[in-house]
Parts: sequence; C-alpha cells; structure tokens
Amino acid sequence: MPVDALNAPVPSCPGWTLEQVVRHVGKVQLWVAAALRADPHAEISQIRTDRGMPRGRACLVEYSGVLDELLAEFARVDPGRPVPTIGGSGTAASWARRQAHEATVHRFDAADAVRGVGGSAPEGADTEVAADGVDEWARLMLPRALESGGTPVALRGQSVHLQCTDAADAEWLLEFSDESVAVTRGHAKDVAALSGPAQDVLLVLWRRRPFELLQVNGDDSLVQDLLGAVRV
Repeated sequence: MPVDALNAPVPSCPGWTLEQVVRHVGKVQLWVAAALRADPHAEISQIRTDRGMPRGRACLVEYSGVLDELLAEFARVDPGRPVPTIGGSGTAASWARRQAHEATVHRFDAADAVRGVGGSAPEGADTEVAADGVDEWARLMLPRALESGGTPVALRGQSVHLQCTDAADAEWLLEFSDESVAVTRGHAKDVAALSGPAQDVLLVLWRRRPFELLQVNGDDSLVQDLLGAVRV
C-alpha cells in the first residue's frame, strides 16, 4: 500500500481513510492473536491486547509485524483448540475463517481507496473463499446482528434466497421469525432472491457494493431491509 495514499478516502465507508482501514485491521488481528492465547473458558469481552496501532506511516510497518504475529499464533495453536470467539466458545479454526473473510472485505476497502487516487482496480477474490464468506455472513454475522438489534419488522415472517451463481452448492434460504433467522442450504422459489457471482454477493452483503450489481427477484425492499440488518 502506497504511503502517500494513507489519507485517501474509502468510497464505501464514509469517513474512513486507508490509514483507518490499516489500523482497524491491525487492531482486530492483535485482538484475535490475544484470543488464541487466552484461557479457553474466558469470555470474549475479557480479551485485551498489549498494544495499539500507531498513526501515520508507522502503521504500515507495524501492520506487517502484526500480521506475522497472528499467522505465528495460527501456526502454533491446534486448529481444534477451544478458544473464546465472537460466537461463544469456538475453535482456533473458526478464528482463521473469520479473519480470512475480514481480510478479504477490508482488502477491497484498501484497494478501492488506492484506486480512487490513481491506483489499479482490486484483484478479484477467490470464488470459493467468497462463497464461504457468504455462508459465514448468513450463519454467524446475521444472527448476531438480529440478537442485538432485533429482526426488522419488514423481515418478520419473510424469506430471502441467496445464490452465488459461480460456485457449487452456494444457495441459502433465510427464514425470519420475530427474533431470529433460520438458515438452510438449498434453492427456494416464490421468495425474494438475490443472486450473482460470489465476490459480488459477499461485497453487497457487507455493503461494499450497491445491491443493483446483483440480480434481484421479487420484493427488492426486503433485500434492502436484509442488507440494513447487519451493520458491524
């Protein structure tokens, strides 16, 4: 990442700059590394880091070291080791998955910022990784958002179908109740549907791309309510 682009704005994240993306990802990775070292029975709210991320040009050098530290922790810890996670008690492998998708989305944030000041377009995401990111969004991030904010009234009793058209076995049916969502794999008819290439679906769900990029069948207002339900 070019040093002279640190102040470049991130188009899909109003108020954020490239520097803030780097510092945010670095802070998250420090926190995850601490979680991997923590007592398996610790609450995730108890996890603390031993340092923060510097500002300015120093954040780029620091981030390189933070990433190396996180990768070293993943190499050290057995993937099946119980660790505290944002979904409760989980495993080190679940953190590897979460961080892969965290990095994918924020890589587009960074690349979009650099492109805005004359850089090249972002490299595409791996299709299978992006499709797995959609699965994680549906099964982890969406239920967590509904637990804290409640199911939007317009989604209660409704169903939405998601499909990644370029990946195998990449369809989901989201069925909403007043307080939660049931997620199953498979095709569905006669419900609002959102479909497109896996990368585009992932970035739309994370509000990094406009939903008009995808094919929408049925009530597009339900799709907009769905996208508004997860704000992390």
